[in-house]
Amino acid sequence: MDPYLQTDRVTLRPFGADDADLLVELDSDPAVMRYLSGGEPTPPQVVHELVLPSLLTGYERWGGRFGVFAAYETATDAFLGWFLLRPERGGPLDEAELGYRLRQADWGRGYATEVSEALLRKAFTELDVRVVWGETMALNRPSQHVMEKVGMTVVRELETPEDMLAVEGAELGGYRYEITREQWEQRRVPQP
Repeated sequence: MDPYLQTDRVTLRPFGADDADLLVELDSDPAVMRYLSGGEPTPPQVVHELVLPSLLTGYERWGGRFGVFAAYETATDAFLGWFLLRPERGGPLDEAELGYRLRQADWGRGYATEVSEALLRKAFTELDVRVVWGETMALNRPSQHVMEKVGMTVVRELETPEDMLAVEGAELGGYRYEITREQWEQRRVPQP
């Protein structure tokens, strides 16, 4: 299958039916799941029966324009994790969520920033998106740092969803970050 997006080091492509074990491995790392489930792994049965089928139908729902995409290191074809660029279900198509989940071994290597920048470019130049947003917990500084590096800013504080109240730092809530097409375009114009 053709890549959805390619950067200097990373290739994004749609998940396939045989990718479930990669997702199980990713979601079984307590560090990866720290701010999502308090470190509890996603049960393999849930990945096989709910998560992967949802990813496959989501890509089809938007005709390949949006979705959750498997991330591979271009040079080695090693699985890195996933990135998403998609509207909320039932929401406007000109507002898309940006998200990412990477293997712990690949943290701190600049992949999240590199691919997020490329996804913003795609959203604003090819997909007619008006605003890209992302949400993260208050304690998740690494995720916030990525969004800040690509020009996203906090637009409001969030309460922690009920299903995440047991997660470390839940009492601190979280943040919604956004960047508009106009803000993104201004960042690209060299300043005198």
